[in-house]
Amino acid sequence: MRHELPHARPGEVIGLLGGSFDPAHAGHVHITNIALRRFGLDRVWWLVSPGNPLKARGPAPMADRIARAQALLRDPRVTVTDFEARAGTRYTAQTIAALQAAYPAVRFVWLMGADNLVQFDKWQDWQQIMARVPVGVLARPGQNLSARASRAARIFRTARIKGTASRTLAQAEAPAWCFVNAPLMDISSSAIRARSDWGKAGRQNADQDLFLMAQDS
Repeated sequence: MRHELPHARPGEVIGLLGGSFDPAHAGHVHITNIALRRFGLDRVWWLVSPGNPLKARGPAPMADRIARAQALLRDPRVTVTDFEARAGTRYTAQTIAALQAAYPAVRFVWLMGADNLVQFDKWQDWQQIMARVPVGVLARPGQNLSARASRAARIFRTARIKGTASRTLAQAEAPAWCFVNAPLMDISSSAIRARSDWGKAGRQNADQDLFLMAQDS
């Protein structure tokens, strides 16, 4: 499945939430809504990756993952894109470089959960990511203390913006990162995969997640 490149106006601030989205769920929507508010973003793009280099198991087909993600979204400011597949990039640093080349007049902010900050130093060219774009880190159940004590957090401790000033992150020059606390939603893609074959029962699970999102709003 191929999609047109997302539209963006010059000067917009766009948050990038990358991952396999295998499958997308209410937690992704929850942290997206928080990121839009707390970091003052104009839009968020969900970058559905062909596969996660850190995971041995391959994801479900791209078309299924994109369809599931689109079924969850209600906010027109959020777009699902297969940019990585189109650009042929494998790692986040490559993807960000390709996006900046394709959209030179747009400001990007990389978004991640606290669980990813814990292992951020294992990502390919992770320091290049920090050098290219501001990074917004969102609280995740059971990961917040270890995230703030992570190697990446220690190395870039002087580049940290306080959570109370989170809306300044998008305009900060990289390296800059900000950790924000928020109401937590304890749901994960791995848990959904464990409870069922979401590809066969995707509509039922999507309906469950839409109910969770309604309760959260």
